[in-house]
Amino acid sequence: MANKGKRLRKAYEGVDQEQVHVLAEAIKLVRSKASAKFDETLEIALNLGVDPRHSDQMVRGVVSMPHGTGKNVRVAVFARDAKADEALAAGADKVGAEDLMEDMQAGNLPYDRVIATPDMMAVVGRLGKVLGPRGLMPNPKLGTVTPNVADAVKNAKAGQVEFRVEKAGIIHAGIGKASFDEAKLIENAQAFVDAIQKAKPTGAKGTYIKRVSVSSTMGPGIRVDTSELGTVAAASS
Repeated sequence: MANKGKRLRKAYEGVDQEQVHVLAEAIKLVRSKASAKFDETLEIALNLGVDPRHSDQMVRGVVSMPHGTGKNVRVAVFARDAKADEALAAGADKVGAEDLMEDMQAGNLPYDRVIATPDMMAVVGRLGKVLGPRGLMPNPKLGTVTPNVADAVKNAKAGQVEFRVEKAGIIHAGIGKASFDEAKLIENAQAFVDAIQKAKPTGAKGTYIKRVSVSSTMGPGIRVDTSELGTVAAASS
C-alpha cells in the first residue's frame, strides 16, 4: 500500500487537476505519467447533465473504436447448431445453450460481452439476475441479440465498446493502452465523445456534457477542454 501511495503521489507531481487541456495535450500528459510495469489502460470519463433514474435521460449504446482498445475481449455466445458453429469460427471464447446458462449460474462469468441469437432468449432470460447487474444481458438495441452472431463476435473482438451512464451521470470507457500512438488514442477518444453526443436523450436539459477527463490505470485524471471537443451542448430551449 505504501508503494502504491508513493507511486500515486509521484504521478500527481506537477499536475494541476483543475487546469483544462486540449485533448491532445491531456492524452500526452497522461501517457507521460503512465509509469507502471504493465501497459496501463487509458480511460475517458464524461460527466453528463442527465439523471438516468428518468427513462428519458438514459444514455446507452455502442461505439466501435477506430483503433480497438488493446484489450482481449472475452465473448460468450448463446446459440445452437449452425449458429453455434458460426460463433466459434468468428472467435467466440465460449458457445452453448442450457449448458452455458448452468455454467454462468454456477458463477463462471469471465466474459466481457454476452451475445445471443433471438431464439435463445428464453434460456438467457433466466440469467437476468446474474447478467443484468454486470451489464452483460444481451440486448437487441446494442446488437447483442442478433441472428448475425459472427459479425457481433468480430465487432466485440475488434474493439466495439458498450456504454451506459451510471447513477451519478458519469459515463466512461477505455480508449486504448499507454503504448498506443497518441493519434490513435485521440481518434478513439473523439469517436467515443461523438457517440455520446449522438446518444443525447430527449430529456436532457441545459449543458449535456459538463466535464471530461482522461486518466490511466495508475495515473492522475487530466481535465479536457470540452469546447475544443465540440461537446458543450447549448442550453435546450
